[in-house]
Amino acid sequence: MKKITEILGIQYPIFQGAMAQVSKHQLAAAVSNAGGLGIIAAGGMSEEQLREEIINCKKLTDKPFAVNIMLMAPNVPDMVKVVIEEGVKIVTTGAGTPKNYMEAFKAADVKVIPVIPSAKLAKKMEALGVDAVVAEGSEAGGHIGELSTMVLLPQVVEAVNIPVIAAGGIANGKGMAAAYALGAQGVQMGTAFMLAEECPIPQNVKEFVANAEEMDTAVTGRNGGAPVRSLKNKMINQYVQWEKENMPREQLEELTMGSARKAAAGDIENGSVMAGQVSGLISQIKPAKQIIAGIMTDTEQTIKGLSLVF
Repeated sequence: MKKITEILGIQYPIFQGAMAQVSKHQLAAAVSNAGGLGIIAAGGMSEEQLREEIINCKKLTDKPFAVNIMLMAPNVPDMVKVVIEEGVKIVTTGAGTPKNYMEAFKAADVKVIPVIPSAKLAKKMEALGVDAVVAEGSEAGGHIGELSTMVLLPQVVEAVNIPVIAAGGIANGKGMAAAYALGAQGVQMGTAFMLAEECPIPQNVKEFVANAEEMDTAVTGRNGGAPVRSLKNKMINQYVQWEKENMPREQLEELTMGSARKAAAGDIENGSVMAGQVSGLISQIKPAKQIIAGIMTDTEQTIKGLSLVF
């Protein structure tokens, strides 16, 4: 099995998570320039906006970067067309199957890497001919599955013969070393990169994440079958209460309308600041290059330390 770094042409096996309204060209380019895989999150964008993001990312980096496509979006065919036309060679996917687009992606030599919440789904993705999978545990921010990373990851590794990237609850070298021990070839981190200097969100949102503790997230939407993890605030607390009271779905949707955009604009009380439980582990805002270098150094030191123990 080829290493994920060789498959994608990147220096370090660190993916920057695709966060809607957050993961734009500034962050993606910075992560790619630092040796990782920067990812533009196409969720909520029009095809024109995505094209502009890709063009701007190319201006900032000549390294490989990816586009994440949420497959439940109504304009997926147009997004796929933009990705291929602009020569992006790596795509990650979520919220559905890329089955209908695999032929077009393969014809354009695009590497396809779905984010999956179970070993069963990982096997289905492998059968489609994807190049790798991201196994994301429920500790992650944003849309989540039911299994924790430590339970999910080794089962996915056992189930498939393609590279597996670990996601959910990882923000330092100890987490990356643990992912290696469970069979992963690399990691994907979202919340950690929210504190990158290049991340294009307001300072108050970064400070909100930096000051959060491990119990400061809540999962909403379980009743509707689409659970999402966010930092607790006025709106999230109201949503949790209304869910307990079995409020109509329409009322819940009205409460969260545009909440991701509100958060990205700096509204940390009425917006949905999607972040993982690992927010309790990170507190410093620093350049993406420093984040990646620190993780790689910490990973190496952790592995060396374990070799001394065993």
